[in-house]
Amino acid sequence: MPTGKEKSLGLIALAGLTPYQEKDGEEYMNDAQLEHFRKILSAWRDQLRQEVDRTVHHMQDEAANFPDPVDRAAQEEEFSLELRTRDRERKLIKKIEKTLKRIEEDDFGFCDTCGIEIGVRRLEARPTADLCIDCKTLAEIKEKQLQG
Repeated sequence: MPTGKEKSLGLIALAGLTPYQEKDGEEYMNDAQLEHFRKILSAWRDQLRQEVDRTVHHMQDEAANFPDPVDRAAQEEEFSLELRTRDRERKLIKKIEKTLKRIEEDDFGFCDTCGIEIGVRRLEARPTADLCIDCKTLAEIKEKQLQG
């Protein structure tokens, strides 16, 4: 079981990076930070694309005509679940592409609602975040009130 400094941090580890260490007096979302997030997002996008390709090949290889309706139904259910997962991943890829575009336009790292800095640690945990934690919490509360 990983402990201490060996602990994997998900997307950061996927990109082969370590958590960004901010320097004293460093400007928020400078070139080094933007490059750090660009690498994280690119690695994440590439991994998701590989999963989509893997699913296509898996479905082509596993497609069989089972004479037993139960076997056929089980295979169809498995394929349906995989397709739903891939659909969610395709939506996530679009969101990653949108975030990469925001980095290029120098509009990354700031809350869309109030304009304050989102924060390096929050962005490392959720690189596609476009709201600060306070605005996101308020949005979730409003959403629950509208549903309830």
